[in-house]
Amino acid sequence: MLSRRWLRLLPLHLMLWPALALLLVYSYGPIVGILIAFEKFMPSKGIFGSPFVGFENFKYVWELPDTKQVLTNTVVIALLKIVLNLSMPITLALLLNEVRLKFFKRSIQTAIYFPYFLSWVLLGGILIDILSPSQGIVNEMIRFFGFKPVFFLGDPHWFRFTVVMTDLWKEVGFNTIVFLAAVTSVNPSLYEAAVIDGASRWKQTLHVTLPSMLPVIVLIATLSLGNVLNAGFDQIFNLYSPQVYSTGDILDTYVFRIGMVDTQYGVATAVGLFKSVVSCIFISISYVLAYRLANYRIF
Repeated sequence: MLSRRWLRLLPLHLMLWPALALLLVYSYGPIVGILIAFEKFMPSKGIFGSPFVGFENFKYVWELPDTKQVLTNTVVIALLKIVLNLSMPITLALLLNEVRLKFFKRSIQTAIYFPYFLSWVLLGGILIDILSPSQGIVNEMIRFFGFKPVFFLGDPHWFRFTVVMTDLWKEVGFNTIVFLAAVTSVNPSLYEAAVIDGASRWKQTLHVTLPSMLPVIVLIATLSLGNVLNAGFDQIFNLYSPQVYSTGDILDTYVFRIGMVDTQYGVATAVGLFKSVVSCIFISISYVLAYRLANYRIF
């Protein structure tokens, strides 16, 4: 009996092996490289031949004058992205739910969803042209109204704002679709009962729609905690420059410069390991909160 069941399930197990092999090779295999964070890594000697220095790389990183500013930039940008990418899609979903013209509604959905499919390499080039202080269309409009042009990608005071708003423009469509699905799944009988009780559209939204969306909102909000130290390498790497390091440099770009440009592999790995450990802690906390507040289960 057991052998028959095993033979029946064998094709399914065999289908898993390619995925497991890729997971082992590309996800678990590189974990060995964590050793570099505790070594004075020399490429000629390799991971297992380089001298062991303990926590010296971590101490060196923490003593660097830029580390605290980079950490601050990362947390501020990431938190702003999390808050806006939660609040704005909810607002758009509620507004789109009130639109009765299907063609107009679908057109708006398509327009806001389209940027999500574009890479930051492409969007970076587009934004550099659009936001150019000399010939960019945005600054041309600013000049038209009699104001001075703004160097959005070169002024440290404007760079964080530009990063957060462009990320919102790219991601808001996808998140809106998620919340719009939650809105459309609300039981229509609840609205009928609210109308009988004399509730206006605003009251229906406040007392029926939002409470029905609350489990999804809580779930996405708690799961977003894992991105506190993930401010978006692709976006910032394609938009920033040395002029805006003071407000735009984040942990991922910091690791790239230390490791790939300055060839301080041990130090770069130490920063990356620190980020991974903190992110793992926040992800664990987010899953616990999602389980308790939104009844979320992995299995």
